[in-house]
Amino acid sequence: MTSVLYDAQGLRAKQRNILYTVLFLIVAGAAVWWVYDSLASKHQLDWIKWKPFFTSSQPWQTYLWPGLQNTLKAAAFALVIALPLGALFGIGRLSDHRWMRMPAGLVVEFFRAIPVLILMITANAAYSEYTTISSETRPLYAVVTGLVLYNASVLAEIVRAGILSLPQGQTDAAKAIGMRKGQTMLHVLLPQSVTAMLPAIVSQIVVIVKDTALGGAVLTFPELLASVRPMSANYGANTIACFTIIALIYIVVNFALTSFAGWLERRLRRGKKSTGAVVGVAGDGGLQPIGPPALNIDDGRAV
Repeated sequence: MTSVLYDAQGLRAKQRNILYTVLFLIVAGAAVWWVYDSLASKHQLDWIKWKPFFTSSQPWQTYLWPGLQNTLKAAAFALVIALPLGALFGIGRLSDHRWMRMPAGLVVEFFRAIPVLILMITANAAYSEYTTISSETRPLYAVVTGLVLYNASVLAEIVRAGILSLPQGQTDAAKAIGMRKGQTMLHVLLPQSVTAMLPAIVSQIVVIVKDTALGGAVLTFPELLASVRPMSANYGANTIACFTIIALIYIVVNFALTSFAGWLERRLRRGKKSTGAVVGVAGDGGLQPIGPPALNIDDGRAV
């Protein structure tokens, strides 16, 4: 028996798949048991190591919540600066003018090729050498600078790809009704490409949130992950418990971002409807158009 997309499995193929599934489950179960036994033998699963997170608010108020605040603060600053900057460079790479297209391309390719950790370290050294920023706030500036330089270049490519994914008919229709290049980009191409770009932009936001941990590891920035060391020292070397709780916090934050982006994308798709010319009733009972011609988003024609 065959299908349009694939050949139906025979009896021997089904038996092999069942055998492979059983073997995989056995191996996975053995791996889980080995991890559990190793942690239990080292007393990492003892209730005393997990108790502070469930019976006291002190670790949350002293370490976790301040660390989460710093993580979200750095990520928010980086996103607010990187998103418009990336859109600017992405549009610049699509310019017909070489004097604008070439510098934008060089900046994007340069900062996209450098690891974000090197950008943070370089920014920290530059702030220390050439500015009067205090040593307490310097790590925040360095982390935000590194995140902005790297993620703005990545977002620029996302914006460029999103605009190029639109059909050529959209640009042709805008030209047909007399729009200039800037008007076409601002009023026609960018609004429509946002829906296509949204999943990639959200993925980059998640990367920004997680990359703040690099500042804590190298620049002593007091973000969420950096709270593991003092918590583990104050609560009986419960390193595994600390990492587990922090990992769950990261999962919750990133899941909330992804869920919000999914809701926003669905809302944008529902609201993205074609708009034709508005018509009204003439004095003789006929129909006459009111207002300027509009773009038919479905096929890219001016109506």
